[in-house]
Amino acid sequence: MSTRKEEKAIEKIAFQNKKKIKVGASEMFIRALGYIVTTFYAVCCVLPFLIIIGTSFTSESVIRQEGVQLIPKEFTLRAYNMVCGSGAIWKSYALTIGMTVIGTFVGLMIIAMTGYALQRKDYPYRNVISFYIYFTSLFSAGLAPYYLLMTQTYHLKDNYLAVLLPLLMSPWLIILMKNFIKQIPHEITESGKIDGAGDMTIFLHLVLPMIKPALATIGLFLALGYWNEWYQSSLFLSSKVTVKPLQYTLYEIVNKLDQLRNSVAGQYVTVADIPSESIKMANAVLATGPIILLYPFVQKYFISGITVGAVKG
Repeated sequence: MSTRKEEKAIEKIAFQNKKKIKVGASEMFIRALGYIVTTFYAVCCVLPFLIIIGTSFTSESVIRQEGVQLIPKEFTLRAYNMVCGSGAIWKSYALTIGMTVIGTFVGLMIIAMTGYALQRKDYPYRNVISFYIYFTSLFSAGLAPYYLLMTQTYHLKDNYLAVLLPLLMSPWLIILMKNFIKQIPHEITESGKIDGAGDMTIFLHLVLPMIKPALATIGLFLALGYWNEWYQSSLFLSSKVTVKPLQYTLYEIVNKLDQLRNSVAGQYVTVADIPSESIKMANAVLATGPIILLYPFVQKYFISGITVGAVKG
């Protein structure tokens, strides 16, 4: 085995050799062009979100006269005060964060175990179950039977499980995980069996560490699904439920605001006094901001190899 000093010496030699390599004019031009295009594309992606942030801090009168604002001309926190003033939004935040964490963790474990079982050649029912999972992605019974199933059979009306359970798994994510686990060399799992490891030990200690890119990707999809969920809440959570997920709470705020505008139109309060547009932008910031911070933590797993250095020789 090489010592630490030898490794540093090898890295130093490699770095010096890299410095000696001259970059041609054509390659420099391609690199510069790539940097320019990438920077322009990044600005185009970030600019709309910056406009949303700027508009959310702009007074309603300026928005109605001049449109959206990148830099607020009349800075105000009125939209955020109206959205966050009651305190209900923070309860919705806590509920959504809890559902996102629990749903993502449980969903990842179920999808990973299902994908691992379906790709094993010694599992006799893998083709039948795979076809059943794929069939459900093509055909659906419809909204009415689904609603009756959740409310009459499972009795999940006004229950948070009605929002949590349907998003745990999806056929597409299971197929994605199955195909990803297929890329693991068969020698790795066989070595575990030779050493006397059971199926669960092989899955936890050999398979899971090697599918971090898949776990990060599917975990991000699950987290986005739970964070942006509002449809299930609108179906199964009635007014009896005081705390609802974040997206549905923001949806209700916008609806109530529109109703308020229609009810006071032509009366003592003018429409311009109600910050409807800035509240919509503030809702977008409150709903989108936290989930954007999750991406940098999982980005590195998207580009890492699944079995780099796993099998040698």
